[in-house]
Amino acid sequence: MSVEELIEKVDWEKNNGIVPVVVQDTEGEVLTLAYMNREALKRTLETGYAHYYSRSQKRVRMKGEVSGNVQRVREIKIDCDGDALLLIVEQKGAACHTGNYSCFYRKLGEPERVLPMDYSLTILRELEELIRKRKEEPVEGSYTSRLFQEGRERIYKKFGEEAVEVLVAETREGLIYETADMLYHLLVLLTYNDVSLGEVMAELRRRRG
Repeated sequence: MSVEELIEKVDWEKNNGIVPVVVQDTEGEVLTLAYMNREALKRTLETGYAHYYSRSQKRVRMKGEVSGNVQRVREIKIDCDGDALLLIVEQKGAACHTGNYSCFYRKLGEPERVLPMDYSLTILRELEELIRKRKEEPVEGSYTSRLFQEGRERIYKKFGEEAVEVLVAETREGLIYETADMLYHLLVLLTYNDVSLGEVMAELRRRRG
């Protein structure tokens, strides 16, 4: 059965073009609840890696594109009504943006589990390396690779849009989320211009002196 035929097996009309997706690892642990539209399912089927639709940002992104915590899809199941999906995945790293393995890491009423704060540049260096690889070795379905393929105008426009999102964020959580997006797009912009994070750090050190 072709990708297009598989996509048409889903009832997209019931929820205005999107469906909920329960994500489970190969051991049976529920990792997260996400959403897909047609494009997200298409990219997932074509690449073998989970892509989801962000309702807040209104765009499709590969899970782990920024963090490296990708989900390799082993099986896709559909519910009896055809309007919800279940993904069985091989999870690399943490599935949750908090750093916890699963988004369902606490019982209802339990306090937030705060992980140790990491003030090192390790995550930025790892992200920079991933972005560089996506530039040099494009991956089908990768948002990062697509940015490089679309070129300078698109990359600069996206960074500008994300910077504005930081300025207009209305909640603490929103500010954190949008700042992470802005830093990612800044690294894409720097990589496009063959400028390394180390060079920026060297300039900061020079100014401090």
